[in-house]
Amino acid sequence: MVLKCVDVYSGSADSIITGQDTDAVIIKATQGTGYVNPKCNHQTDLARNLGRQLGWYHYAGGGNPEAEADYFINNISNYVKHGVLALDWESYQNSAWGDRNWCRRFVNRVHERTGVWCLIYVQQSALAQVANIANDCGLWCAWYASMNWNSWTLPNANFSVAPWPVMTGWQFTGGDMDWSVFYLTREGWNRLARGDNAPADPQPVNPQPVRPTAPQPAPTKSWVDAQGVTWYREDGTFTITVPEGIILRWGASVESTEIAVLPEGSVVKYDAFCHSGGYVWIRQPRGDGQYGYLPTGESRDGRRISYWGRFSK
Repeated sequence: MVLKCVDVYSGSADSIITGQDTDAVIIKATQGTGYVNPKCNHQTDLARNLGRQLGWYHYAGGGNPEAEADYFINNISNYVKHGVLALDWESYQNSAWGDRNWCRRFVNRVHERTGVWCLIYVQQSALAQVANIANDCGLWCAWYASMNWNSWTLPNANFSVAPWPVMTGWQFTGGDMDWSVFYLTREGWNRLARGDNAPADPQPVNPQPVRPTAPQPAPTKSWVDAQGVTWYREDGTFTITVPEGIILRWGASVESTEIAVLPEGSVVKYDAFCHSGGYVWIRQPRGDGQYGYLPTGESRDGRRISYWGRFSK
């Protein structure tokens, strides 16, 4: 059996959770040691009332891994064993990216406190960074054929997940809605959630994570996507001036699938930009709800340090 799963964060629309055919929802709970998703309760209640399988994830900030694990568990203590737990390991806003022992220490701490092994969410190209947890943690692997696949029919794919013999979940598309399939039955999902020596049928609860005590910022013309990247609304055009051209991709990553190489002189209309992976990216609307993503120069510490073209509004 395959479970169709979406993952959500504070900027996600409720329609992502309520969408037809969805079996499971994994909700961002915490990040680092200073952020709790203010919509976690609401998103959990909505998903639970619809009968979805539940899960919660922590986005690694790269601080002390034991402290981040404690922060995660302290904030979701009533959720533990009622849904799967996951660690989101990405490069953006993660000062420990590349540390091959950080995730090992984090999942050990979670297991020590709960008896549950976290799933590890990671892009396929970075599996080597988390290889030392393959014997304990299920793999939730991100590998996209397209950022906007927009179908539960899986794309053709051929990629390795070694050293895992198989992956537990596959996130196969991104964009405004991240879709994954999990190769589990509902009972398999529940066993994964219960962890070691758990009772067969835990009693239902109404878990409530700790709410953030700091006031939330006022809404702005920006949002954070499911990969943790902050995007800023801006309408304009970008004219490529580098002789070799620039690759347009289905995602804001140099590892995303290529759409085309746009030659010098090409003009790209865009509606948003972000700093991610050492580049400044713009988002190109392409119709039918799809987008292309173009790097427009290098970025360091959130500042542009080179231009590969001209901007105009």
